[in-house]
Amino acid sequence: MTVAPTPHASPSTRSSFDGWAMVVDDHPLFCDALELTLRSVGDFADVATADRLEAALARIDTEETTPSLIVLDLNLPDVSGLDGLIRLKTKAGDTPIIVVSSMAENTIITGALKAGAMGFVPKHSNRSVFKDALAVISGGGIYTPAGFVETDTSSQTPDAMARLATLTNQQGRILQLICDGKLNKQIAYDLSIAETTVKAHVTAIMRKLGVQSRTQAVLVAQEAKFANVLPFGD
Repeated sequence: MTVAPTPHASPSTRSSFDGWAMVVDDHPLFCDALELTLRSVGDFADVATADRLEAALARIDTEETTPSLIVLDLNLPDVSGLDGLIRLKTKAGDTPIIVVSSMAENTIITGALKAGAMGFVPKHSNRSVFKDALAVISGGGIYTPAGFVETDTSSQTPDAMARLATLTNQQGRILQLICDGKLNKQIAYDLSIAETTVKAHVTAIMRKLGVQSRTQAVLVAQEAKFANVLPFGD
């Protein structure tokens, strides 16, 4: 899939959505701000909110209609990496999903778009950017932020595999559990080690992979199909 950068819509262009919208974000202030933004620039009268992926999926199940738009933060407590986006996309069908994240690296944006997002808006963006994004998406386009350059993830796979190969057996197990959406406390329980030990391993994993967050580590792992290359021996 090739994703070409989409120019911003003109200020006079308005979005056109029918039905209700959903915001999925576990930070109350951001969630409230996104809800107000959708009501203001998207003309949504009904905006549901959820602080967990499971809550969002349950809300969709209880409604007679699917939402006409979903705004999703990638960093949720019960998901890891792009899993939440993929599961929401499967549940909501043709509903366009805008990813809103503080992590706006080209690799992450490319991954989100390839996983089915119709747009990506950095969290620090102002309302005019959201207005442009909604206008582009309501017209059937894909919205990307200014300065985005698509990343050829296929060419990065050998490098990702080389970085993954530097992980120890225990770090490989922990990365697999991170990819499964486990929190540090759950990982500590599963592996019968202290939570502080897990935190130290996670720090080492991110350093070895050259990333700044757990989500980026998951993207590297997915990129290299890590289950085939990580060491899991004793």
